[in-house]
Amino acid sequence: MSAPRSTRVVVDGWVVLDKPVGLTSTHAVSRLKRIYNGKKAGHAGTLDPLASGILPVAFGEATKTVPFVQDGEKSYLFEVTWGAETTTDDAEGEVAHRSDLRPTREALEALLPRFVGEIMQTPPAFSAIKVNGERAYDIARDGEEVTLAARPIVIHDLRLVDFSPDRATLEADCGKGTYVRALARDLGRLLGCYGHVTALRRTRVGPFTLADATPLAALDDLAEAGRALKPVEAGLTEVPCVIVDRNGAARLRRGQGLLLRGRDAPGEGVAWASCAGEPVAFGDIQEGELRPSRVFNLGG
Repeated sequence: MSAPRSTRVVVDGWVVLDKPVGLTSTHAVSRLKRIYNGKKAGHAGTLDPLASGILPVAFGEATKTVPFVQDGEKSYLFEVTWGAETTTDDAEGEVAHRSDLRPTREALEALLPRFVGEIMQTPPAFSAIKVNGERAYDIARDGEEVTLAARPIVIHDLRLVDFSPDRATLEADCGKGTYVRALARDLGRLLGCYGHVTALRRTRVGPFTLADATPLAALDDLAEAGRALKPVEAGLTEVPCVIVDRNGAARLRRGQGLLLRGRDAPGEGVAWASCAGEPVAFGDIQEGELRPSRVFNLGG
């Protein structure tokens, strides 16, 4: 007896979800797949269940552009509560260290520049980083000690938004691989008072900001769900674009390189090609030639 045929349909594009607190990124994608009845979907960057904010979800052909969004700059607004460090570096974990000390505003502001630029950061033990093939958080949940190596990250800016003796609200603009929970942990240790994240909201991922985001509850409305679906190329707005004619598009779709002419042609590096307003392919420009690595199948 053959398996029943899937009733899911082809959906191509991006939905920038304003994820609510309490929902995992995986469950959020599942909810959106049901709403749009889409065959294929994935997110661009995990957001913890205790965090809210931008979770870009790609459908269909847009999943090919996920790395460009995922590798883009991210911004976070987060609250650090002083006086305790937890096993998870946020409010979900058990208290590991306590302190009655509290930092001054001046001491915190003086410390922030040390965290701007390329720095070394040790990820939280409860993270998705793999250790000998296992996720660190799975090892930590089993009660085993997890030792992760420090690695370089880039923080473009770290700003103090609000301050009180017991907590501070900060905003960070950072590159890929940054753990805000580790920022809170390290700030607390250097200030001598310990600290952990008690609220976290992601406000930007690559080209997407909160102005692009739609709350999950709003997507239950069919018209709103339709308006929220952005085109495939929305994930490519931070990548140089090359306009090609139909002959050039045909070459790229066959996997053949295309020699670029004209003063406006991008230099070496990654670029994507567009024909008649539709994305065709992306790849590397080498010696003036666009060599496609992925081709879009959008019926053009």
